[in-house]
Amino acid sequence: MTDPIYKYQYLRDFALSVFEKIGCPLQQAILATEVLLKADLRGIDSHGIARLSGYVRLWNKKRVNSTPQVRIVHETPSTAVVDGDSGLGLVVAPAAMNIAIKKAKQAGTGWVAVKNSNHFGIAGYHAMMALEHDMIGMAMTNASPLVAPTFSIERLLGTNPIAVAIPADKQPAFVADFATTTAANGKLEILQRKNLAAPVGWVQTKDGKPSTDPNETKSGGALIPLGSDREHGSHKGFCLGAWVDIFSAVLSGANYGPWVPPFVAFLEPPNDPVGEGIGHFVGAMRVDAFRPAKEFKSHMDNWISRFRTAKTIEGEDHLIIPGDPEREMEEERLQLGIPVNPKVVEDLKELAASFSLKF
Repeated sequence: MTDPIYKYQYLRDFALSVFEKIGCPLQQAILATEVLLKADLRGIDSHGIARLSGYVRLWNKKRVNSTPQVRIVHETPSTAVVDGDSGLGLVVAPAAMNIAIKKAKQAGTGWVAVKNSNHFGIAGYHAMMALEHDMIGMAMTNASPLVAPTFSIERLLGTNPIAVAIPADKQPAFVADFATTTAANGKLEILQRKNLAAPVGWVQTKDGKPSTDPNETKSGGALIPLGSDREHGSHKGFCLGAWVDIFSAVLSGANYGPWVPPFVAFLEPPNDPVGEGIGHFVGAMRVDAFRPAKEFKSHMDNWISRFRTAKTIEGEDHLIIPGDPEREMEEERLQLGIPVNPKVVEDLKELAASFSLKF
């Protein structure tokens, strides 16, 4: 059975209504909706409309503030620490990125660490905000501890994604957006909905043994750092995830490591927090702080064009530049619609009924 298809505008109107129902001011509701559905448009279904009910459940548990007063609590000309006031990360992170861009306009670069926030959707959205200003954007966040570092059976890190967006001229921007685990937890959720097995190297049992059960984390198992095992470089994935955790939380004053509050509302946050909420780290760099933007973008075109013509292995006709699949998917889904898993549809129908809406 194929997944039902919904037009972007329909999903947008529904999500916007839900965010308004939980008390988000209109402009914040619009922003949260845009960030949320950008994930679906770009083919990252794990972080889009499927997450909507999760945000609402956090709001019901009073873990999300729908009317946050996002504010700077410490700053220098090129840096800042932002308190997200327990707001939706979908709103807090763009506010932080706007501060980073403003500082970059003045100082050449801007770096903002965020505390007291929540899940911020796809990292790529926030990094890409810098592109229209001829800037390079970066975004990262820590997340619920579901990942066991190399040689460990303890879940101490989140999937901790990193994104970087780099402008070009005639070529599309270079946009890399990836989890620091072999697979993001959302990919496991998709497999769970489809009753499919996980590839070897994604998860391990509570005893540290390889597993293909996508439900493994529900019984004490863990996700595995990028690389899957020591021989294939999982220690490097561990290092990347640790870097994100430290920049996002140790630097900002958010919770880090095993103290990061869970996304699922049925689990309570640790009762011995070491900080406030979830942490993010975003940055913007003016290209012309290094070399003329026109010159740089021309060379980015040259870089991308050369890589596009790389000789490929048998069976592959071209090399994929980071950002290409997501950009092509966005063009397709804006025109043809967004497929939504039937289990997500049922979840959204229940959500709609709870707010006297229709889906």
